Amino acid sequence: MAEIGNGYGSECHLLRYLGRHRKALNAAVSAAAGADSVSWLDFPFDPAATWKDSEWKGLEFLQPDSPAREAWRRAWPQRGNPPNWDAVARASFGSGDEWLLVEAKAHAGELRSSCGAKEGPARSRIQEALEATKGRLDVPQERDWMNGYYQFCNRLAVLNVLQGAGVAARLLFIYFTGDAFPGNRVDCPGSEAEWQPALESQARHVGLPEGHPVADRIHKLFLPVCPIEDES
Repeated sequence: MAEIGNGYGSECHLLRYLGRHRKALNAAVSAAAGADSVSWLDFPFDPAATWKDSEWKGLEFLQPDSPAREAWRRAWPQRGNPPNWDAVARASFGSGDEWLLVEAKAHAGELRSSCGAKEGPARSRIQEALEATKGRLDVPQERDWMNGYYQFCNRLAVLNVLQGAGVAARLLFIYFTGDAFPGNRVDCPGSEAEWQPALESQARHVGLPEGHPVADRIHKLFLPVCPIEDES
């Protein structure tokens, strides 16, 4: 877990919503995902962390004997830094409950990332997992998922493993609007429209085709840091 900003940053604002505005958050998340209701998992404790908490990593939120966890161990290196989730929930739909894995952003620069694994077996396994995901989603193999927007792409790989193991899951990307970092040193979009150039750049790089196999399992939510309440 990264160091949480004091009044700024995606982790700070997501924790604010989870702790102080849960009703508003649940309504917005349910609308974005088309869910009937949402129930959040508590975060794991971490006595070594500043805040004594950590994020859910990889597929640790599943039961230890889940076949999906074994599939994940085969697909992804178990050392190093696996995908970390900003929040994990169970979302209820008419057909049953599904996992909802959340990634939150507050400034456009957070979209950019590249794989930091050194050359060797671990990096090769990551590359293979990403290539398998590209194949399933009809993305040309020449698209570079190791660099540029690696974090978004490895989330797709996690979803692919879950789908392959028969576990119903969805991804939810929360984009906060109206944040302000100290000194305003980063690009914090003030609206959904202001997020679009950065998100369109990501989409062009990743190359997901329209109507790809998990298009209905990837959701976006643009959430204001401080909504303006209707006083009428």
